[in-house]
Amino acid sequence: MNRRDFLFRMIIGMIGMASMSKLGKTLADQADEKIGRMPVLFVGHGNPMNAIEDNEFSRAWEEIGRDLPRPKAVLCVSAHWETNGSRVTAMEKPRTIHDFYGFPDELNAKEYPAPGAPEWAEKTRKILRKATVKPDLDWGLDHGTWAVLCRMFPKADVPTFQLSLDRTRPAQDHYDIGRELAPLRDQGVLIVGSGNMVHNLRLMEWRDKPFDWATRFDSKLRKLIEDRDHKALINYKDLGQDARLAIPTNEHYLPLLYTLALQNEGEKLSFFTEKVTLGSISMRGLRIG
Repeated sequence: MNRRDFLFRMIIGMIGMASMSKLGKTLADQADEKIGRMPVLFVGHGNPMNAIEDNEFSRAWEEIGRDLPRPKAVLCVSAHWETNGSRVTAMEKPRTIHDFYGFPDELNAKEYPAPGAPEWAEKTRKILRKATVKPDLDWGLDHGTWAVLCRMFPKADVPTFQLSLDRTRPAQDHYDIGRELAPLRDQGVLIVGSGNMVHNLRLMEWRDKPFDWATRFDSKLRKLIEDRDHKALINYKDLGQDARLAIPTNEHYLPLLYTLALQNEGEKLSFFTEKVTLGSISMRGLRIG
């Protein structure tokens, strides 16, 4: 082969490689487009036993998992991780935290070995302007996260990370931080708020019938959510005596504000669970998008 032929073939080969590279990028872009904007969830997680029991809530979470587009990662804002200042889990392999007691050995032995998402954690830190977020290598996945995700994604194969609740901030700040998470939806991240809209453990009873005030306030919240009256939902302390009974402390309520903050104009909203259990715990869950 003479020098001219050799150079000709080399150039053709390089063109071919460039075309293949461009094709690969095009296919990757198309894959991203197929994901589109991810829905957002609020899950009333309730009793940790929902992680291992077959009931109406665990079945609803399983159905949601089957219906969702497959996310690139899951970001959960859980009622069970409060910090002074904001933190995001950034480890490769988050541990399964059994942050409860008095439950059967089967639940205490339950593991959810989902991979971490350090790259997504770093992206989250960069997009948030309302809060200075520190990377966390100690926490892991608490039961507000894994007890729900083990039903939605039982193979534990979706990278998962958590954003903490800064206990020093007012409700409006939590809503504003939630709004800043919006770009993650368009990049394939499923954002999940996990708590309970009505949550009063001091008044909880092992009874089938809910307290009248709990049912009344749960229905009021549903109406405000449907009316998209986010101002009233942020200023929940102004909603009367029922609110004071339903939200004696706000860590289970605040994850709802992160979910609602991500609702765009005209986006479909639906409730996939809605029941008050144990007298004073609302299991209402909602999907946006």
